[in-house]
Amino acid sequence: MKVLIVDDEQAIRDALGRKLRRENFEVVACSDGLEGLRAFHAERPDLVILDIVMPGSMDGLTVCRRIREVADTPIMMLSAQAITEEDIIQGLNAGADEYLIKPVRLNEFVARVNALLRRSQVTVAEAEQGYSDGYLSIDLHRRHVHVNNRKVHLTPTEFKLLAVLMENAGRVVTQRDLLEQVWGREYIDDVYYPRVYISQLRRKVEPDPANPIYILTEHRIGYRFEKNPPNRQSR
Repeated sequence: MKVLIVDDEQAIRDALGRKLRRENFEVVACSDGLEGLRAFHAERPDLVILDIVMPGSMDGLTVCRRIREVADTPIMMLSAQAITEEDIIQGLNAGADEYLIKPVRLNEFVARVNALLRRSQVTVAEAEQGYSDGYLSIDLHRRHVHVNNRKVHLTPTEFKLLAVLMENAGRVVTQRDLLEQVWGREYIDDVYYPRVYISQLRRKVEPDPANPIYILTEHRIGYRFEKNPPNRQSR
């Protein structure tokens, strides 16, 4: 696997690069956003690690948006400050899959890199490879989602989340199970992740995100995907 690291701090690039190489990853390192974007197109990495704050006109969020215009490559953002839900939402809107706070603990970093790569490689249950009702169409095998005949882009994490919910259609998936199945056991304490990502997913697939009909909340328990909801309406 090839990983692209884009960070203006050489010490960070060197430390993360050495750790990844010891774990048998190929590493490409860049010091600014423009260089990183060029390297992305030239190297076609399996994973991108982006510092949010970088000098020049192209910060990490801008690079993330540019990558998302052409690819669904998993993207991990690095932040020098504590992450709030607002930060996550801003990153999600740019297309990020993951956040890690500096200073980075190297063993946790590798664990989260591996978890993110696992999320990007969705294994599809034989019994449930697709769903379509005329408004929402999901093809798990081809990783395609269409809403009202318009293709919708999902990040690898959003797609994995939708796949887990769809494969358990009609059954409640607890928040703990979602964390384990979508993010991995390394994230079991990140209890706000499902809520934030579910909200983002609803914005992309629901006719009215404020009144969801596909992805329903079971208060204090988890979430359920509902097929062919009776009040489905096309827009």
